[in-house]
Amino acid sequence: MEHHNPRVGWGTMEIDAPLRMATIVTRAVVMLSGGLDSATALAMARHDGHECFAMSFRYGQRHDVELAAATRVAEAIGVARHVVVDIDLGVFGGSALTADIAVPHDRDPDDLGGDIPVTYVPARNTVFLSFALAWAETLAADAIVIGVNALDYSGYPDCRPEYLEAFERLAALATKAGVEGHPIRIEAPLLHLTKAQIIERGLELGVDYGLTHSCYDPDADGRPCGTCDACQLRARGFAQLGLTDPAVAVTPPR
Repeated sequence: MEHHNPRVGWGTMEIDAPLRMATIVTRAVVMLSGGLDSATALAMARHDGHECFAMSFRYGQRHDVELAAATRVAEAIGVARHVVVDIDLGVFGGSALTADIAVPHDRDPDDLGGDIPVTYVPARNTVFLSFALAWAETLAADAIVIGVNALDYSGYPDCRPEYLEAFERLAALATKAGVEGHPIRIEAPLLHLTKAQIIERGLELGVDYGLTHSCYDPDADGRPCGTCDACQLRARGFAQLGLTDPAVAVTPPR
């Protein structure tokens, strides 16, 4: 079991009162898609003492049901403010998530990460992080928290450690805060965790995964397909812990 920083948390997290008084609260912009990973990252940021400002994106994604999930998660965990930014990446196409391209189904989870799948949205995290950086600087925030993962993932290039390190360097060069000696950190607390470890940590912090949505190809009623990459990685994580995914229990796969 990993040892985690026992700094103050709020919402579903319970921390001893003496620690609460000793904590200096810092601000963070948390990128919140409404999925399992971003919900866990938000809970961890709250636990680590950040005052959290959640940012979600309506970017022309076929699975925009995730935005309702993001609202549920933000309300349940507790944030200072939650904004949804409209950016239509669908005008460019190039991805199964934003264009009329079939989402892959029934791929072997053990084979994921070896190539870049068609669900990759060109430069998505760079676009999102740029918006988050602008808000973070306006808020005088210390960090941007993003729930990317480089183990149980689909192989997206903008989820790798070297990408995040490069963006953090860019942020230090491109902002007034950075130039004046107060660079904004990019925090990726899930980067080196398996999906099962992510779920386990979230459950420790009281995350209700029944509120989240991860499916790339839900039906018209928002029910997960159960067979896309995101659904399979999520299902395997719960199975490795001997658990049933509560989101599937609430909305059975079609």
